Amino acid sequence: MSLTPPTPVFAPTPDPLTPDRDITHAHFRAGDTVVVLKGVAGGELWGDAMRVITPSWHTPTDENGWRLRDATGGAQSYITAHPRYLVHLSRRCPDCLIHLRAMEDRLLPKHTGDNTLIDCGWYTTTALNQLVHIADVRGGR
Repeated sequence: MSLTPPTPVFAPTPDPLTPDRDITHAHFRAGDTVVVLKGVAGGELWGDAMRVITPSWHTPTDENGWRLRDATGGAQSYITAHPRYLVHLSRRCPDCLIHLRAMEDRLLPKHTGDNTLIDCGWYTTTALNQLVHIADVRGGR
């Protein structure tokens, strides 16, 4: 038995919902556990679970962001992300549940049939360890 997660299959899939999501910086608080949705696996959405640490300026969007910590570590244990990329795991808030359900309705029918880990290709990490949605990338950053 291997504890290493499978390498995701890259399958670019449009994400028209996250870039237009109207979520403010105040929606999240330090200590919240969140997920950054990245794709589909086994008929469910999957992503990276993180802990919200502290406010941080999100340079790629020129807006308030959050510094996040990946509890599992790795090459990039800390990143900065815009609030619209995040969905609560630590509490069931209506805004996050509505966004999660809309993402499920849009994505799950497109990726059915097997248990392959699908990375929909929405995010990249900049040299400054800032998570950026492809809709937010400016000037090649």
